Amino acid sequence: MNLKLMLEEAAGRYGRKTAIVLGDRRLSYAELDETSNKVANALIRTGVNKGDRVAMLLPNSPEFAIIYFGIVKAGSIAVPLDITYKVDELASLFDNCQPKVLVAESPTLEPLVPALPRFKSIKQVIDLGSKYEGQFLSYREIMATGSSSSVEAGLEPEDIAHIGYTGGPTNRPQGAMLFHQSLVTEAAISGDGFQQTDKDIVMLFALPMYHVFGLVAVMLASVYKGSTVVIVPGTGLSISNFMATIERERGTMFLGVPYIFALAVDIAGKEGVKNDLSSLRLCGSAGAPLSVDIIQRFKQHYGFDLIDFWGLTEAVCHVTCPPIDGTGKLGSVGKALPGWEVKIVDDNAKELPLNQPGEIIVTGPIMEGYYNNPQATAEVIRDGWLYTGDIGRVDEDGYLFILGRKKEMIIVKGQNIYPSDVEDVLYTHPKVAEAAVVGIPDELRGEVVRTVISLKEGEVTTEEEIRRFCRKHMADFKVPKQVIFMDSLPKTATGKIRKEDLRG
Repeated sequence: MNLKLMLEEAAGRYGRKTAIVLGDRRLSYAELDETSNKVANALIRTGVNKGDRVAMLLPNSPEFAIIYFGIVKAGSIAVPLDITYKVDELASLFDNCQPKVLVAESPTLEPLVPALPRFKSIKQVIDLGSKYEGQFLSYREIMATGSSSSVEAGLEPEDIAHIGYTGGPTNRPQGAMLFHQSLVTEAAISGDGFQQTDKDIVMLFALPMYHVFGLVAVMLASVYKGSTVVIVPGTGLSISNFMATIERERGTMFLGVPYIFALAVDIAGKEGVKNDLSSLRLCGSAGAPLSVDIIQRFKQHYGFDLIDFWGLTEAVCHVTCPPIDGTGKLGSVGKALPGWEVKIVDDNAKELPLNQPGEIIVTGPIMEGYYNNPQATAEVIRDGWLYTGDIGRVDEDGYLFILGRKKEMIIVKGQNIYPSDVEDVLYTHPKVAEAAVVGIPDELRGEVVRTVISLKEGEVTTEEEIRRFCRKHMADFKVPKQVIFMDSLPKTATGKIRKEDLRG
């Protein structure tokens, strides 16, 4: 099975049924199939070949789905990226995956146009807006004149459909290569785990489609099951507007990150629940640790259970899920879904007894590996098992409990951040002598970024100046929330900064 066939079968089965909603827009399954064919034919006509990478810088929208399916139908590889990435970050990613085409909206393109000569691999730009008509290939022209006939790209289940960058751009980018078959399989596993059907209306809010959580658990699973996806713009993270949309559209499922559920709990505590949410049958959280307190307060305010599940980009989406009827164990992310196996091992890869903490390893429809990075691949995939770097334990009933992370990663509102990315930028500041970055627990965001800095002798600066410098060179979600100045950073006898001392 491949993604092209999956969509074609859904279009044949559901036809004029609504696939995606955004405001007053309604895109049917047949229209999603036909318009994505136009994109596929346009890509092939411009010289895109099987296996070529196509970078996507798009917000949540029907066009995201149309273009994504168009890319994979053409046999090329979709590379969805965060629209907030800056030029330097994109240059690092593009150096790694060498995209042939860049697809973006005019506002996102504007700061990138002067930098296009840096992106030497890009031969074509597709603009979803109108500002660059005549300069780049226009999406509107593709929709107006393109062929909607199905393309034959000779797709195989083991072909790479998607490269998902985990942790954002770094000096050593890690792009998880995901098979067509793995994406289809995981869409089915996800939908089955949530008991999803063609009657479900799945709400998409504050969860980016470029991330596998939004892409697979929401969009692809919904296409596989014939559900409807309702996209709610996340501008200002208006929970009130979101709740009103659930009521209006009669949403049945919402999958989000802990940050959103924390906001929902907060507003309910202050203002009460003002909307009729009786249509909802399932709310689930993933992407970052979810506190037991939020789960309990959510049930108290909204009257139904909030489930916590777990996965990672390298596993295509989620690996575990608790019973959706709320009978799982508080604090657990559930059991391994059918098609997945979970083990807990020690540092020598020896399986540990029940309830003993160790590294979580999984096997199932995992990634092929990291694109153009065999060394990193060999470190995490061994004998068919994916070593996740997360620490956990499995109890006597098979429930998985996440205890922490072996690797030094910060998760802010579901976004992965490598401390070294922020540190590398800080070290380019002319006044900074030393810098270290750690994650600090935060009830709303999961974690926030704290940077501790020592300045060069005689230099003076402020917290806001440091943040302003960071905003120029990195995505907003990476910018430190806390900036602390010290005369010197604590170190070990070998000169390594003692980060554990910086979290207190």
